[in-house]
Amino acid sequence: MKKVTINSVATYAGVSKKTVSRVLNNEPNVSPATREKVLKVFKELDYTPNPIARGLARNRSFIIGCLYDNPSKSYITRVQSGALEACHKHHYNLLIHPCELRGEELIANIEHLLTTSRLDGMVLTPPFSDSQELIDFLKKKKVHFARVASAIDDAESISVRSNDELGAYEITEHLIKLGHSNIAFIKGHPDHSATEQRFSGYQRALAEHNIAFNPKLVAEGNFSYHSGADSAKAILDLDPRPSAVFASNDYMAAAVLKLATQRQLKVPQDISIAGFDNAPIARHIWPGLTTIAQPVEEMTRQAVEQLILQIGDEQTPVYQATLEAKLITRESTAQHK
Repeated sequence: MKKVTINSVATYAGVSKKTVSRVLNNEPNVSPATREKVLKVFKELDYTPNPIARGLARNRSFIIGCLYDNPSKSYITRVQSGALEACHKHHYNLLIHPCELRGEELIANIEHLLTTSRLDGMVLTPPFSDSQELIDFLKKKKVHFARVASAIDDAESISVRSNDELGAYEITEHLIKLGHSNIAFIKGHPDHSATEQRFSGYQRALAEHNIAFNPKLVAEGNFSYHSGADSAKAILDLDPRPSAVFASNDYMAAAVLKLATQRQLKVPQDISIAGFDNAPIARHIWPGLTTIAQPVEEMTRQAVEQLILQIGDEQTPVYQATLEAKLITRESTAQHK
């Protein structure tokens, strides 16, 4: 059986080879009718593009790299889900690469990754999306990249984030409206910009409701369950004990809930607990966690989609967006008695 090539698809569809290539790479500037006609020919001829030949022809690898340094497996799973959706749509592959921001040879490791994997671009998740050193390096090397959940204002690079400060403000205000004023806070990873943004939202809500900020109510975490457990011990040992705890993510909040239950405290009757992110654990434990739903999948999907469009056409305008975070109230918070 004769091998089906991009040339035979173009001939059969009555379009140019360039048009077939644009459809294949899901690029713009193709009318819906033409796109549908070419896709129909793909199916009729059972055409499967050769990824190696496709890459050589366009001087691309069709691989996007994703850097992460986050102890939350749920977070990176959601990042991967959004990135894969965009990659699949545009016939790209995704390379997930764990790395330590504080590693002594970070830049050397990234340079090695770019060289050996021939990446077309990179999507940076926190804390890498806030590393000015890494951003400057990628610009110097003329590497296409997109930032997810970054606090850095850089008009030259793709950025998709949510408003963490506002989300933290809303959840703290929710607790205040329930009658709580002695509200403890567990911070996240010190290298993540979200940590300070969420802390800032917590402080702003207290200030706007004339509640004095008490540094003794603030515990240091790092977004992991274990750090939440350590923070929970310190918080629940306070005298007087806080009537509510707001943890910077759901895994730390879940650790607080577990220790509170072990100490025979009823949640939310004796103590209200809230988290952030709306991770699966927030829905799967009892009582369910009041939290902020952060659109991690959608942020990553948009970032990768825009990155691929920029790789295909460097004249594509730099995309920047801030997505809405949503307060979700569940059974872990209640009116303070």
